[in-house]
Amino acid sequence: MSELEKAAREAVEAQANGEQLALIAAVLQAQQLVQQQAAPQPAPGQQSSGSAAKWVGIGVGASVFLITVAVSAVAVAISAVALTICVLVLRGMWTDMRKGK
Repeated sequence: MSELEKAAREAVEAQANGEQLALIAAVLQAQQLVQQQAAPQPAPGQQSSGSAAKWVGIGVGASVFLITVAVSAVAVAISAVALTICVLVLRGMWTDMRKGK
């Protein structure tokens, strides 16, 4: 057997091995894709809306805010009444001063 025939045979074997390696690599990639697709992914419509603690926190925060608004409204009302009383007293004093009493 000549060197040329031996080299040609080895080249054919190397090409066959390269094709086998390419086929093995393709099979491994296909298996990885199948495993990734088989993993359960949560549906977009089934996401959790949060824990109960989250909603309790929101409720407490909203309650504190509404109580603050109510107390502020009472403070404004008391200020309005006090201002009205002051204006009436000053008006009465002004009227008395103008009459000379």
